[in-house]
Amino acid sequence: MPELPEVETIRRDLTKLAIGERIVDVWVDPATAPLLLDGSPEAFREEVCGRRILRIDRRGKYLLFRLDDGRTWATHLRMTGRLVWRRSDAPPEPYERAWVRFESGHDLRWCDLRKFGRWRLISCDDEVLGQLGPEPLDPSFSAEALASMLRGRRAPVKAVLLDQRRIAGLGNIYADEALFAAGIRPDTPAGSLEAAAVRRLHEAITDVIRRGIERRGASFRDYVDANGEEGAQQMYVQVFRRTGKPCYRCGTPISRIVVGGRSTHFCPHCQPQAGQAERVR
Repeated sequence: MPELPEVETIRRDLTKLAIGERIVDVWVDPATAPLLLDGSPEAFREEVCGRRILRIDRRGKYLLFRLDDGRTWATHLRMTGRLVWRRSDAPPEPYERAWVRFESGHDLRWCDLRKFGRWRLISCDDEVLGQLGPEPLDPSFSAEALASMLRGRRAPVKAVLLDQRRIAGLGNIYADEALFAAGIRPDTPAGSLEAAAVRRLHEAITDVIRRGIERRGASFRDYVDANGEEGAQQMYVQVFRRTGKPCYRCGTPISRIVVGGRSTHFCPHCQPQAGQAERVR
């Protein structure tokens, strides 16, 4: 699933391409009608045609297209969604399920292998964003705030990190990478972390997110930017999807477990269980 760095990369790309564009047509594959959470494809088309995009924001993993009538077209890529900018006469994209056409002769193509992505036209951000927690790069996300989120929680620390009500935009890739950088096993009870470990984790989360944005996201399979190009972050991961391969730091094979229903990767030596020797830096 595209996470904060991937969605932010798309937002930055589309800000250069789509701001000021006027929508002239919309098409949604009838087999992908669940893409629209509210109403039919015909109703969505009627509502947005003629509208101009004034700004594109992001909150967590949501892209927010601000329209000139005060409403917002909110999109969520879910597992395999893509948003690709193309000329209207360009050949269809693989797994193209919908498009929004603009006056300039360009399309914003929606491609989604598994059809889990969602669009919604909203009048108030709280309709979709009301439950989201602070973002990793927001000033309100401090080490103290993270400690408060974890305090008293028996759930594995990774499960808490993936809860979008706690931290918005953090997902499986960057949670694994941050926990490795902090030397914390993903299945450690969140409330058991000492203050020093929480500070390491806070620093690691902000660092991996910044690096992910700088490298334009991680393209393991489905993610591409708004121009259809892959990111580079997948070439720099330390543990994610490296099961059985040697840890770059100590040589120990990377392990895979399931935490909170999610595939989870870690180094047994660099991320020891509670009570074992301190990690090797």
